[in-house]
Amino acid sequence: MAGRLTELWRYPVKSMLGEPLPDATVDGRGVAGDRRLTVLDHDTGRVGSAKRPRRWSALLGVRATGDAPDRVRLALPDGTVLDHPDAGLDAALSRLLGREVTLTDAVPADALLDRADPDAVLAEGVDADVPVTGNPLGGVAPPGSLVDFAPVHPLTTASLDALDLPREAVPRYRPNLVVATDARGFVENDWVGRELRIGAEVVLRVLAPTGAYAVVVRAGRVAVGDRVEPT
Repeated sequence: MAGRLTELWRYPVKSMLGEPLPDATVDGRGVAGDRRLTVLDHDTGRVGSAKRPRRWSALLGVRATGDAPDRVRLALPDGTVLDHPDAGLDAALSRLLGREVTLTDAVPADALLDRADPDAVLAEGVDADVPVTGNPLGGVAPPGSLVDFAPVHPLTTASLDALDLPREAVPRYRPNLVVATDARGFVENDWVGRELRIGAEVVLRVLAPTGAYAVVVRAGRVAVGDRVEPT
């Protein structure tokens, strides 16, 4: 199944909304400037993650743009716009989240993020007090990465259609690459263990079918409109 790269996304701050790009460099850490910053909870030392929606869902109301970790701009739900670094940024985020946090690109090597039981969240709602586990960051990503598991997250329009999700919902799932295809069903399942060639330069290796999680085999530039082909 071949497809076409129709959307390319960068999320400068982990678990916040991001921005579409026409093209970007992809290297071992993923899309350049992607997930280079995160909020760190002063009390628990945990990394803020929308995978624990009861505590961190407000992050999804903030849009981050710019080339992280420098020159990042945050647009808060109330219309406030702040640049990083900014003396008032941590205080504004702390008020929004109801917890004292710091926006940072440096977290302890043993830092964890909270992951609520997804089945319990679906059954009981995002505000329910459900079981939570602590997970390490960047399972197969380079050291210092702030991704949950792998540095690149592709997603196909076939999976969106199978879930009956509108294209407008894409940013909330925070994929890096949206691949248009005429195939049906969850085609990413067939990519696991294979390489994914994007344009003339980039090659990924798909490790898991969550949308899809992939590591970078060959770095390079990608652009909207590039051909995407599993091999």
